[in-house]
Amino acid sequence: MKILILSHYFHPSIGGIELVSKILSHAFVDAGHSVHVLTWSPDSNATPFPFKVIRNPNALTLIKEHAWADVVFENNIAIRLSWPRMFFNKPTLIALHTWLTTINGETSIQWKIKKLWLKSAKKVVACSEIIRDSCWPDGQVIRNPYQDNIFKITNNNQRSRDFVFLGRLVSDKGADLAIEALHILKQEVPDKIISLTIIGDGPELENLKKLTETYKLTTQVTFKGAMQGIALANCLNTHKSMVVPSRWLEPFGIVALEGMACGCIPIVSDGGGLPFAVGKGGLTFKRNDAEDLASKMHELLDNSSLVAKLKMEIPSHLEIHNSKNISAQYLSAIVDIKNA
Repeated sequence: MKILILSHYFHPSIGGIELVSKILSHAFVDAGHSVHVLTWSPDSNATPFPFKVIRNPNALTLIKEHAWADVVFENNIAIRLSWPRMFFNKPTLIALHTWLTTINGETSIQWKIKKLWLKSAKKVVACSEIIRDSCWPDGQVIRNPYQDNIFKITNNNQRSRDFVFLGRLVSDKGADLAIEALHILKQEVPDKIISLTIIGDGPELENLKKLTETYKLTTQVTFKGAMQGIALANCLNTHKSMVVPSRWLEPFGIVALEGMACGCIPIVSDGGGLPFAVGKGGLTFKRNDAEDLASKMHELLDNSSLVAKLKMEIPSHLEIHNSKNISAQYLSAIVDIKNA
């Protein structure tokens, strides 16, 4: 089967959609299918893949690729890449990885266009129940995968670090809430030195460093910068817990899976898809509430029976999200629309 994957962003760009596109492309090729990927993401290194990646395609290339395909997989709506299917009527699966409404919940002209585009697809898939229920109630939920070949437990010894934050350093991701919560914990348990590692880069970096200085936490907070791959997995393996304090309603939250796979118990915001991402293997706190986050962090530090219970839940939860299982679900959906 010839599968055309449309991914607005792709490797080397970093993000959830890019990661899902890469995992699925590899899996489809491994299953014996031909895969072409269309994307706007440049790659100055011309990274080789076992499938064809076409970057910044012109109109003629888009038309040729749609003509070539047996089925089109639009990994999140990408109309600038997918418009030729209006002329070829190829069976199409669209995966939704984010909200269709504006940031304040209002609909827009773009939303109405996207809704019409979704109606033209043979099948719509959503990355979480919250995205399905909010955007396309008739859709099928297929959760996001993570790179289980990279993110796994490599350290069975005592972990030297307490909490880790992983994400882009922008206000929506809430790294400052993690620092605020650590400040609260320091006041509650002044005799205990609790560590926080912040992994990531972004425009809020200097503000976060200043906040750390203001709270006199410079000996407890470590800024590691952006990390990827095995180096990131090894770093996560030195931590006991991960905090995902997003202010934004995350559609899902692959980062939580990566942390869990490396042995970190997650504490996540209670909005959006994050509670689905951690299942019974983590804790939730009231979104945008540093006091509640500090309370949950304190729980993990002091309640060994709770920690043991959460750890017991993680393996079965990760099994649901491993790349093999998720890829098989997507491939089954693609075969269904091809044969319909």
